[in-house]
Amino acid sequence: MTSFPTATSNSTTGGRLIYGCMGLGGSWDDAPYGAAEVDQAAAAIDAARQAGIELFDHADIYRKGKSEQVFGDVLADAPGLREQLLIQTKCGIRQAGDGLPGRYDFSAGHIMASVNGSLQRLRTDYVDVLLLHRPDPLMDLAELAGAVGRLLDEGKIRALGVSNMSAAQISQLQDRLETPIVANQLEMSLGKRAWVESAVLVNRDEDFAAGFPHGTLEHASSHGIELQAYGALAQGRYSGMPAQTAADVATADLVQALAQGWNTTAEAVVLGWLMRHPARISPVIGSSNPDRIAACADAPRIAAEMSREAWYALWTEARGAAMP
Repeated sequence: MTSFPTATSNSTTGGRLIYGCMGLGGSWDDAPYGAAEVDQAAAAIDAARQAGIELFDHADIYRKGKSEQVFGDVLADAPGLREQLLIQTKCGIRQAGDGLPGRYDFSAGHIMASVNGSLQRLRTDYVDVLLLHRPDPLMDLAELAGAVGRLLDEGKIRALGVSNMSAAQISQLQDRLETPIVANQLEMSLGKRAWVESAVLVNRDEDFAAGFPHGTLEHASSHGIELQAYGALAQGRYSGMPAQTAADVATADLVQALAQGWNTTAEAVVLGWLMRHPARISPVIGSSNPDRIAACADAPRIAAEMSREAWYALWTEARGAAMP
């Protein structure tokens, strides 16, 4: 394997590891969870904290609310734990049911009801951040801003973020809000690369296939908005799960070789690649396996030490083609 230079101190890296709680709470149907799921959640939370993670990511729809509920059970069993954590949740997606289609809903009534439900399930009086989960084309900006203002005034949320929004959508929303948007959560990984591909495909036909809105990362950097990357481990395709393509095989081999050379884990290399980007990306770790959570802990170090050459080598292998 080519020996890549090591960046001894990379001041452009940043971000933090976030634990995504989507995998907690049992099944995605209405079946109740039991003691085993509570124990699993407690073990995952402990592993995340041991890995230096403070922020825990939820959504009202995860496991039909059971992810929040089982997390609340763990908090109830550990007095004082809530004050040691940062919790964010999301609202705005309404799943199909009762003869109604799946839809997005930023109406004041739904937002207020969703947040109150999340607080009840989480057994807490507030969440540190509320994310608007996916853009609602029918949103009334004044109505939405009023609901957010009320939640802030009541102390039920302490900050507001968004998910799956472009720079233009964030700017339009921010114009009507009195509180800054602090985060934008997007699918970003070494496997899901439209966010970085679009940056080098400007003025090329391939740009249209990338499909990522230009300026979104730049807007976040310019306005102090944290970029949170869900799906950050690329479903494990470079760190032990079956590869899907020849490019995946080559990338997994390079990840393993780098991990061995840097005395770290494949997971830390994959996440470190994200965190090496100067947009200061914060990966969201979705595994409920304590060992895999622990394997992610070294990602900040790897990001700080990853050279430009190693970063580009990983990208080139994953895209299966040389830079344009």
